[in-house]
Order: sequence, then structure tokens, then C-alpha cells
Amino acid sequence: MPTINLSFQVIPKVPDARTYEVVDLAIEVVKKSGVKYEVGPMETTMEGELNQLLEIVKEAQQVCIDAGAERVMTMIKIDYHPKGVTMEEKIGKYRS
Repeated sequence: MPTINLSFQVIPKVPDARTYEVVDLAIEVVKKSGVKYEVGPMETTMEGELNQLLEIVKEAQQVCIDAGAERVMTMIKIDYHPKGVTMEEKIGKYRS
């Protein structure tokens, strides 16, 4: 399987005062997974194999539910190329 990029955003249905706390738990799932990732202000982007990344998204959703979210809306973007695609090739030139 080629390396792909998957960006996702979880929006947990929790009181406003808890939103960042619960989103941080979802990001911790990504961090613990060991995949290459970058956190942005609106979404987290990961690099790896599609099935593995989708499993991480499912775990991130579940941790939101386990933290008390009644519901979790998740937006996912996938960049797939049969030969693979990396975050570095897309944004490396913008880094200092």
C-alpha cells in the first residue's frame, strides 16, 4: 500500500468549555499511534497507510465519546496517489 496523507477534524458535541480538552484527547491518539503527523489550527494531518490511518480516526472518535461527547462529527480529507504522497513534498518548501 502506498503512503498517503489523511487530514481529519473532530468536532465533539460537548459544552464549549470542554471542546479543546476533548480534541486534545483525540490528538493524543494520533501522537501515541507513532505515525508521522502535524497538528494545525483546524485539523490534524497524518502520513501512512490508508487502513491504519482510518483506524486512528476511529479511535480518535471513540476517545471523544469516552470523554463524554454525545456525538462526534468528523471531516476527513485523503490525498491518495498510487506511487505515494508525503507531507514534505507538499509543504517542505514553506518551512524555514
